[in-house]
Amino acid sequence: MAEMLATPVPMPAKRRVAQLVLLAMAVLIIMGAYANVGLAVDGKVPAGMLAYGLGLGGLMLAAYLVLAKFAPWADPLILPLVTLINGLGLVMIYRLESADMGGASTANQIMWTGVGVVMFSITLIVLRDHRMLQRLTYTAGAVGLVLLAIPALLPGSLSEVQGAKIWIRIGGFSIQPGEFAKLALVVFFAGYLVAKRDVLALAGRRLLFIDLPRARDLGPVLVTWGLSLLVLVFEKDLGTSLLLFGTFIAMLYIATQRTSWVLIGILLFVGGAFLAGQVFDHVGARFDAWLDPSNPVFYGTAPVCLEDPPGDPMCSKSYQIMQGLFGFGAGGILGTGLGQGHPDLIPLSFSDFIFAATGEELGLTGLMALLMLYALLVERGLRTSLVARDPFSKLLAGGLSFILAWQVFIIVGGVTNLIPLTGLVTPFMSQGGSALLANWILIALLVRMSDAARRPPPQAIQNEGLTQVFQR
Repeated sequence: MAEMLATPVPMPAKRRVAQLVLLAMAVLIIMGAYANVGLAVDGKVPAGMLAYGLGLGGLMLAAYLVLAKFAPWADPLILPLVTLINGLGLVMIYRLESADMGGASTANQIMWTGVGVVMFSITLIVLRDHRMLQRLTYTAGAVGLVLLAIPALLPGSLSEVQGAKIWIRIGGFSIQPGEFAKLALVVFFAGYLVAKRDVLALAGRRLLFIDLPRARDLGPVLVTWGLSLLVLVFEKDLGTSLLLFGTFIAMLYIATQRTSWVLIGILLFVGGAFLAGQVFDHVGARFDAWLDPSNPVFYGTAPVCLEDPPGDPMCSKSYQIMQGLFGFGAGGILGTGLGQGHPDLIPLSFSDFIFAATGEELGLTGLMALLMLYALLVERGLRTSLVARDPFSKLLAGGLSFILAWQVFIIVGGVTNLIPLTGLVTPFMSQGGSALLANWILIALLVRMSDAARRPPPQAIQNEGLTQVFQR
């Protein structure tokens, strides 16, 4: 008889070497930008440049080794792309710190980057099979809801910053739980839609050229819509509300392929946002500033003021938007050059408006290159969704990719006045720890699914040494 043995497919060495080369190129580009800032600001290369480069390179080398060991078949472009975007964010924060922009801290951001890489590594090591998350569908949903609700239940002294109740602040420590809630809720959405997609795909009445869903199936959409409105009402957080509801509608479309769900979702959110704008001054001020940014809008405590003296243009939402637009205009096509602009004139340029500060110094050309990096990262995630072998993986990879793309769109749309300003931060670039940690975990999940989708099945071979022939 013959015995069939299964041997694992060997690690794709060429892909790993290409990934290592891309990582080295990303670090070199970052170090070149870092030196450029030092030469422009102080006329010399920064004193700590070598230590900074070795530290960043060693950190990404550690991430590469973990990935090569625990996810060898993962997409080789994902980690270099994230490294380059994160590194450019560090360079911009260093630039803002050199301009005495209060709140910008390169040391803190490097520390959070290190913690993010550690979380990335732990996720890959612990989560060997992402499909186990499907068994935690409702647990993930409960965790996401609790994380969203905690800031709303806390007193304002522990949760409110610049009018939005989205933080947990204890002593000198602060965290934004909504950043982690979005990951848990995407897992819940994926697990729920896999189980209910056949029911949700059923068509009811036809209106014009659209097959509307059955009325009984509108429940999940209405519940998610209500949840997003509750976030908007109790936490005054337009960004998270838009992010969560938009992600659910996108995943619902991926699961059912019905355009009617998208149209219903758009109508529900526009209606809810309009109602909130009429009822709540915080939301209404954002819409007023969006419609006419040249006209100062005064309300409560503005983000750039400790007090709100009537008539001071710096104490309005419009001032922040206008300064960002002036920064884009000053940058033009090619930019003023790293270290040669005036990003200190843009309020919160190290967090909400870091994209505008980058646009001033790198110009439209640099912004297009940065957006292309984000587009490539999202494309690799969507490709993982397309080649995934089970419905849960397809939905989870698609949802995580969309939430990254949607967040970039909301941020860029807000600072360019395409849509109302929401207060979200640019992934991997803005100052802060919560968003950075959550996004590194998001990347780890995409890497894990990419490895599972691209890994060839074991090759069965025949061991002829165990074959014996008997003659009569």
